[in-house]
Amino acid sequence: MKLLFDQNLSPNLINRLHELYPDSNHVYCLGLDRLPDIEIWEYAKREGFLIVTKDADFGDLSLLRGFPPKII
Repeated sequence: MKLLFDQNLSPNLINRLHELYPDSNHVYCLGLDRLPDIEIWEYAKREGFLIVTKDADFGDLSLLRGFPPKII
């Protein structure tokens, strides 16, 4: 399972959860932090990530577009 951490979460989560989720990443580390949510959504879908966020906008996208990607 690959987690993609949104900009409202610490990039340090990548290191802290590396043993459990080694292929995870953060939008900042990937240069996605300035993109609109829909583009992050499409990236996560294309690359097989689950999006981890505190942002309610991703929940709205999930209702409109379904999944993948799943939102945590």
